[in-house]
Amino acid sequence: MKRLSTNEIRQQFLDYFKSKGHEIVESSSLVPANDPTLMFTNAGMVQFKDAFLGLEKRAYRRAATSQKVMRVSGKHNDLENVGPSPRHHTFFEMLGNFSFGDYFKREAIAYAWDLLVNQWQLPVERLWFSVYEDDDEAERLWIETGASPDRVLRFGKKDNWWSMGDTGPCGPNTEIHFYWGDLATQTAAGVNQDDEYLEIWNLVFMQYDQKASGELVPLPSPGVDTGAGLERLASILQGTDNDYDTDAFAPIMDRIQNLLGADAAHRAAHLFRYRAVADHSRAITFLIADGVLPGNEGRSYVVRMILRRAARFGKLLGFDGPFLAKVAEVVIDQMGDHYTDLPQKRDFILQTITDEEERFQRTLTTGLALLDTVMDRLADEQTSVIPGDQAFFLWDTYGFPVDLTRDVAAERGFTVDEAGFRVLLAEQKEKSRASVQDKVAQDVGVYAQLLAQLQAGGLVPAGGVEQRIYENLAELDTVVAGIIRNGASAQEAHSGDEVEIILPETPFYVESGGQVSDTGEIYYFPEDTEQPVFVVEVRDTRRRIPGLITHIGKVTQGSVRVGDPATAAIDTERRWDIMRNHTATHVLHAVLRERLGSHVHQAGSLVEPNRLRFDFTHTQAVPKEELAEIERRANEIILANYAVKTRWTSHKRAVEEGAMALFGEKYGDEVRVVSFGEDEDGRSLSMELCGGTHVDSTAEIGGFRVVSEGSVAAGVRRIEAVTGRGAETWTEQRLRTLERVAGVLHTKPDEVESAARALQEQNQQLQRDLAQLRHKLAQQNTGALLDQAVQVNGIKVLAVPVEAADADSMRQMTDWLRDRLGSSVVVVGAVVNEKPQLVAAVTPDLVKRGVHAGNLVRDAAKLMGGGGGGRPDMAQAGGKDASKLAEALATVPAWVEKSLES
Repeated sequence: MKRLSTNEIRQQFLDYFKSKGHEIVESSSLVPANDPTLMFTNAGMVQFKDAFLGLEKRAYRRAATSQKVMRVSGKHNDLENVGPSPRHHTFFEMLGNFSFGDYFKREAIAYAWDLLVNQWQLPVERLWFSVYEDDDEAERLWIETGASPDRVLRFGKKDNWWSMGDTGPCGPNTEIHFYWGDLATQTAAGVNQDDEYLEIWNLVFMQYDQKASGELVPLPSPGVDTGAGLERLASILQGTDNDYDTDAFAPIMDRIQNLLGADAAHRAAHLFRYRAVADHSRAITFLIADGVLPGNEGRSYVVRMILRRAARFGKLLGFDGPFLAKVAEVVIDQMGDHYTDLPQKRDFILQTITDEEERFQRTLTTGLALLDTVMDRLADEQTSVIPGDQAFFLWDTYGFPVDLTRDVAAERGFTVDEAGFRVLLAEQKEKSRASVQDKVAQDVGVYAQLLAQLQAGGLVPAGGVEQRIYENLAELDTVVAGIIRNGASAQEAHSGDEVEIILPETPFYVESGGQVSDTGEIYYFPEDTEQPVFVVEVRDTRRRIPGLITHIGKVTQGSVRVGDPATAAIDTERRWDIMRNHTATHVLHAVLRERLGSHVHQAGSLVEPNRLRFDFTHTQAVPKEELAEIERRANEIILANYAVKTRWTSHKRAVEEGAMALFGEKYGDEVRVVSFGEDEDGRSLSMELCGGTHVDSTAEIGGFRVVSEGSVAAGVRRIEAVTGRGAETWTEQRLRTLERVAGVLHTKPDEVESAARALQEQNQQLQRDLAQLRHKLAQQNTGALLDQAVQVNGIKVLAVPVEAADADSMRQMTDWLRDRLGSSVVVVGAVVNEKPQLVAAVTPDLVKRGVHAGNLVRDAAKLMGGGGGGRPDMAQAGGKDASKLAEALATVPAWVEKSLES
């Protein structure tokens, strides 16, 4: 058996299938493109889903990949197994070969046998093969290839049927298993039962499309989808019985140990935590590289959860502060040669990880304080079990791990209702799953059927509806090829009907890459007539399936029928506004990278006629002065009147030349490159992959004005801006506002700032004067209160109601009263904004005798339906019931007496 490194295994796999006529396709993003049914790419075939469904035609019929995969959601969720299991991971690489209506079972089985047995020399006596219970063909092919009949086993749907999710391509599969144990003790009964029998390669025969109803619809062209875990193959070819001892993980584990300054015994004692940190470090590195940043919803929540889980395990291992970025450095160094975006985004990845770790440290501080409050209340109620909903609240709202809740609770003699926690967690996961399913696009069946009919009848080209968006056509004469009304194909529609119109070709842009769809009209106005036969007002366009574009709108005049001549006319003024804004996003992107650094990448955009919105990776707010420079530089580029150039090239060549791609966007083999600002050496100010519509030169953008800048998520900022007519309107509005403000201040527009500052200074002086008057008045009022102090065991105790505007005034009163009384306990109460408030002060000598201001106000506030706390010498509390303020103050002397006695 050959001994190969992980990198060698990956390369030899791809080279082998290239020699068999397969196109080597780059790994797609961990964020599935245009597939709302999946949170993450969970298999190699995800990027080929439309090809298996017959909705997309590729230039090749067989392919091979090494695909980045995440399994932390939905049907395939391995998170809880990571650490305890030697072979489960959240992130891993899936090697795969695929056939789209080309070869099928015979070739797939032969290739797998040849690579494993002949090329890599895996011992046949350790291999087992499982097939679906009804798949006679697969069983026969394994035996013909060389497998012993007694090593080919049949299993049911649980083990040998594969589907990508609840819906989509699926079919029977055959799996190859490797036995790790003593050859003398291996038996067929261990396959799919015993961990010593390791599944290493899954060959899926894609024959069906599973609908949400459960119906299995035969695919137009059956295909092959195989998947072999790279890390599992590495464990075999490197002679280790677990993935974490391979060269894919060992350097990461070593870095963790070295950072801790720990020895081998420590690593052995905490092995599952080392594993979890190593696995999670790979996951967060790749997720952040693919544009998934820590946040509170969807994918962003998952990366936050994984990162914090790793940080929590790190804390248990002995780390006191952020450490994960130093671990991620090893991941980038190890895998950067193959995944070249990792070193390109190195600084941003590491900074994002550190920022989130620091945020988690603050969360821990907040969570611990809240947990202490919960336990204090439960102690008063004489119960020692923290309810599941409280533990869930800490986890869901503050990201406070339930295992940490358990550990802290145990220190004070509490337990946690973990069963109740798990019920709430399961409910949330179900809601999340249902939410994803709610977003699933309308069933493609009606569209696929209609497209097939239109293509068969010659009404739509074989390649699908032709989109003529780059010719700047205001209108296009064509014909009505199809109509959809009420969700079904129709032959005609009448005034008032909501419809989707299909044309064989269209000048309308379909929403993609952040640019909104065109609007306009589809009409037929014969010559020598006074009225159109029909008019359809188009308010949106959609690419329902590959090859089929529908124009969504309403029949506003007449009746439209299939076969009618038609003119498709876009709203050209609106299109021009959109083009200005779209080209401006490219200008802005270039300027942001120029001014802020190469770590800046587009993380999303919205291009509408009236504004543009641009999300970008950056960890800090952009100062106003920097925003002004960004705006100035953008306008400088616009005024330079650079020609905006477009060209088509291969995706590989475009990336090699430095073209930038959008996170999560799906690109074909041929891509369109948009660039401008080329210098004498051929370098461009901007070069991006983009299928949108653009102006011909930057000067056509007109003015550029930044409207706002803010945070969208951790590590993501957003700039909103206007251009052209929008910039002109924005500027006019602000000039008019400036003139109105000048009028109010009785000054000139260019002197508004100085007039406003003078007014501000005058106001601040008045506020200071008022504060001094209030302070003097408070002292006069509180002086009369000194006589109300009572003696408790020889100590002066003063607990009185006062008139105060805010808590700060109350603190000043307690300080003044305490200073006048000397050794004493002072509590003042007031109703502030209709809520009762208490402030307490205790002199240092009494603090030493056990009088605690925080405990005092906490207990007193309970009578008012509230709570609080603070330092031993100064504390504050609030309540809900102002009518109980006097009663709360009346308890103070007795509380002090009891405190002194204890």
